[in-house]
Amino acid sequence: MNELQFETSPYLLQHAQNPVHWKAWNEKSLHEAKDRNKLLLISIGYSACHWCHVMEYETFENESAAIIMNEFFINIKVDREERPDIDAIYMKAVQLMTGRGGWPLNVVCLPDGRPIWGGTYYRKNDWMNTLEQLQELYLTQPSKMIEYAEKLHEGIETLGLTPTETSEIDFSLLDNFLKKWSKSFDWEFGGYQRAPKFMMPTNYQFLLQYGHLTKNEKLLEYVDLTLTKMAFGGIFDVVDGGFSRYSVDTKWHVPHFEKMAYDNGQLLSLYANAFKLSKNELYKEVIVKTISFIEKEWLTDENAFFSALDADSLTNENHLEEGAFYVWTKNELQTILKDEFELFASVFSINDFGFWEKEHYVLIQRENLQSVANQFQISEEELKIKKRNWEKLLYTEREKRKKPRLDDKIITSWNAMILKGLVESYKALQQNHFLDLALKNAHFIVSKLWDENGNLWHTYKNKKASINGFLDDYAFVIDAFIALYETTLNEKWLKNCKNLTDYCLDHFYDEQKGLFRFTSNLDNALIANHYEIEDNVIPSSNSIMATNLFKLGIYFENGHYENISKKMVSQIIPSIDYPSAFSNWLIAALHFSTYQKELGICGPKVFEYLDKINQSYFPALLLAGSEKESDLAFLKNRYKQGETLFYFCQNKMCLAPKNNFNEMHKDLID
Repeated sequence: MNELQFETSPYLLQHAQNPVHWKAWNEKSLHEAKDRNKLLLISIGYSACHWCHVMEYETFENESAAIIMNEFFINIKVDREERPDIDAIYMKAVQLMTGRGGWPLNVVCLPDGRPIWGGTYYRKNDWMNTLEQLQELYLTQPSKMIEYAEKLHEGIETLGLTPTETSEIDFSLLDNFLKKWSKSFDWEFGGYQRAPKFMMPTNYQFLLQYGHLTKNEKLLEYVDLTLTKMAFGGIFDVVDGGFSRYSVDTKWHVPHFEKMAYDNGQLLSLYANAFKLSKNELYKEVIVKTISFIEKEWLTDENAFFSALDADSLTNENHLEEGAFYVWTKNELQTILKDEFELFASVFSINDFGFWEKEHYVLIQRENLQSVANQFQISEEELKIKKRNWEKLLYTEREKRKKPRLDDKIITSWNAMILKGLVESYKALQQNHFLDLALKNAHFIVSKLWDENGNLWHTYKNKKASINGFLDDYAFVIDAFIALYETTLNEKWLKNCKNLTDYCLDHFYDEQKGLFRFTSNLDNALIANHYEIEDNVIPSSNSIMATNLFKLGIYFENGHYENISKKMVSQIIPSIDYPSAFSNWLIAALHFSTYQKELGICGPKVFEYLDKINQSYFPALLLAGSEKESDLAFLKNRYKQGETLFYFCQNKMCLAPKNNFNEMHKDLID
């Protein structure tokens, strides 16, 4: 056993029995590289990463490879989910060196941590040859390595940073962005015309929002197509709910079978908003199934959520194989479904369209149930009942299989994404259980992940919080707590948001750059500061903070918050090249447009009207309310005994209060 045996990360523990003398990232390991003047080998991955497992099996479990690594390098394993700051810095380095990135991420560094070589997955012989060459170069030409490291380090420090100049936000840019963006739309299966195909929830949140606000039916049609095709499977697990990380093809069919908390939390919010607008029953089914999956597989006895399920699981022959838990053979399905197999096969494409490999099928619908029902001359309602019964049968059968491995660490930002997804699902469907789950998780965050010094922790396992929180932890918790306030009207959630925001301004904000650093100024510095700006599968923490600051600026009438938010947005929007990589910034920009509205409701019937509003889709609306006199700045002196009043505001101008819901509703939809 190497030193990783003392860690709690499932990913690090998976490598604890490798013959490589792995160490964890800590001061002792880093000092050892300097003291012994050895190159650092930093290998970064995560527990649900298929190719990380392949490289471990092929290379890190191999004695010959281990001998080279142990003799010449200080070998450090990093769980990217525990240390996204380390991952971000070295991912930049690899992208600069190779033009691409991914996991496993492997870098070789000088003893001081500055990278000199990097890449992703390597076969054993290539890996060993490369390491031997690097060690030889370090012994014979160290000055060349140092010169390269210095130039690369300069690139790392500037990569992705935008000019600090700001200008008025030009909203005409949004239409220009869409013209460029729409050229990549896949009008057959939704998403983009490429494979692999990632879901990118924030992209569709913006497109849904902008399509609705501008009454662009074509844009809404595209979002509906995308969400429908995703819901048809196989990227969505139709048997038990939950989404996999991405599909390897263009039709959302064969997923990379890992299931991640951050995807599923964000997709709950997306499908909830889409349901509010369309009332599409398919979206409701996705929400209910996904929450059921999250509750069964990830909910802990402390009301937190685990991180992930692995892509790989054991076959009947005890071999780890990607997707083994999820796939079916035709013979298996015929045995389970008997006389109804033909109808089932038509619904779930047990044909060339649904075939994967090695006699395996991944369930996927090609057409809606009404079309299949017409072909078989039965009613759609009858087919829906059959489909539900089939899914129960398959679920029971599948539960007999060996489940994918669980990553049982708890990550603060990912919990916040699920929390917000639950809140948005409650708003859309008004199922009290969803709100109950959200509130319990929020109390877990406050009681277990937020300490008396005001800082959040990043991870939690074995009833112990660890690793000082990163900007994304604060950003997503604030975002989720704002959503919780808009649902419960309990002002303690907003006060929590303000405290966390002030902590971020004290410890993360770089006034000179006008952005927030990813790492607190209380933490040991890495080789460069990281400012998370681009929106990826997870939106950037700076773009989330821009929206948080805007909303809290309204609630608390805090001009400082609002000015920082506007400065951030004004700095980023002019520098955008490709809009899909900045979609959450575009959402933040809309707060400063004429679409932005605010509504305060004060009086005894506040919750009756609040539920009506929350079930409708008002994406550019900030909500506040109270059943009694409130000290919240936005609501102050707006309560009138025995009367429920609506205060509608837009662009720093408020209309006279109204007591008629229908009249107020017209203001909202104008």
